[in-house]
Amino acid sequence: MFSRRRFLTHSCGLGVAAATASTTALTLGLTRSVSASTGDGYKALVCILLAGGNDSYNMLLPHDQDQYDEYSKIRSDLALDYDSLLPLSNQSEEGRSYALHPGLEEVRQIYESGDLALVANIGTLLEPVDADAIRAGARVPIGLFSHSDQISQWQSAISYNRTSSFGWGGRMADLIDPDPANGLSMNISLSGTNLFQTGSHVSPYTIYYQGDGANTVWSFPQFWSNGINVHSVVRDLLGVDHDNMLRREYSRRLKGAMDNRDTFVNAIRSAPEFETEFSENYFSGMLKQIARVIGARNTLGQSRQTFFVQYGGWDHHDGVVDYQAWMLPILSKGLDEFKSALQELGDFDKVTTFTISDFARTLTSNGKGSDHGWGGHHMVMGGAVKGSELYGTYPELSETSPLDVGRGVYIPTMAVEPYFAELALWFGVERSNLDEVLPAIRKFYSPSSVEAPVGFLV
Repeated sequence: MFSRRRFLTHSCGLGVAAATASTTALTLGLTRSVSASTGDGYKALVCILLAGGNDSYNMLLPHDQDQYDEYSKIRSDLALDYDSLLPLSNQSEEGRSYALHPGLEEVRQIYESGDLALVANIGTLLEPVDADAIRAGARVPIGLFSHSDQISQWQSAISYNRTSSFGWGGRMADLIDPDPANGLSMNISLSGTNLFQTGSHVSPYTIYYQGDGANTVWSFPQFWSNGINVHSVVRDLLGVDHDNMLRREYSRRLKGAMDNRDTFVNAIRSAPEFETEFSENYFSGMLKQIARVIGARNTLGQSRQTFFVQYGGWDHHDGVVDYQAWMLPILSKGLDEFKSALQELGDFDKVTTFTISDFARTLTSNGKGSDHGWGGHHMVMGGAVKGSELYGTYPELSETSPLDVGRGVYIPTMAVEPYFAELALWFGVERSNLDEVLPAIRKFYSPSSVEAPVGFLV
């Protein structure tokens, strides 16, 4: 039987869910004007967090012989065999050539088709620095090699303190759609509450990768007890007009969560079915669910959406070569499947997918794997991407590199701010509001510039 204790336990959990699902975190009547350009049709950003610190120097590596030899010498037992690499067709202006990990065949195909770009050596920075400047006392981000600090800084785009409660995706949503008519946030997470999508007014709406996404408000589906539909009974109870302000507010939020669930499920059930077959794993399942939500966007009435996916397990202090040989193909295949589904919808040019990670890792081996590093390489995929190009500056690998602060920890040559600014401007954030989304942007890029922050988006 459904006990009173069980009801209270789950209804309290639902109250939390309602607060999370609500797009306004008890805004007390505050409103903000829309300060973004959303008149150019639908657009979506999909953020993929490779949580744990992806060893991206084995994801994207030099292919010209002299730099490969340096890579092999520094990496020692972590170096990939030259003949196993997937070479990329173009070269840099300096004549350098690059290759991908052998497990990224689909990524290479998307890159060569012009729909994926690689962005080299990005990381958190307070100001442009090199190793000499750091030795002389230049400032570096707080908690530089800490997982929690660096994940927070990548999601908040604030590297100078630990007090940020909001992410740059949340700040965008505060500008674009702080109070949606249907009550559903434009920020949708497949990986729970996260800093990236949290704003002062907007919180992420969390869904699941299986079923209808929001197929339950509690931690279990709608159920019956002794012939009574408990879900319906709760709805009846929520119709009671409470005198107590806290009870009234609790009921409002609880009802809001249930209404949001119904709105979302009805919308996603209207989405078209895909001919694309997604792999049977968690990562592909999350991307499939995102594609379904995008397919239901007209029913949801949203012209802008962000999505957050966490693909974890990249903290490879041990066994980095073996683990990446297993995990990178999952990433590669999932991205290819996602592209195919978006093309079925006719929306591939409207969706830009990008990776982030805590940090890269040391080029040197610890004897078993690699340790926490700094600057790393990332991927951006979409029909609006100017692909088949490597953007940024891939460091010249050397044991005497001016960017090496020790053990092959390379200082980023691109801060996260220009990387995110490129995405935000494409998404519709006005240049005049770029400071609000990315508070430190002027350290690395002028919002009034006629040049793009990086250049990988049309």
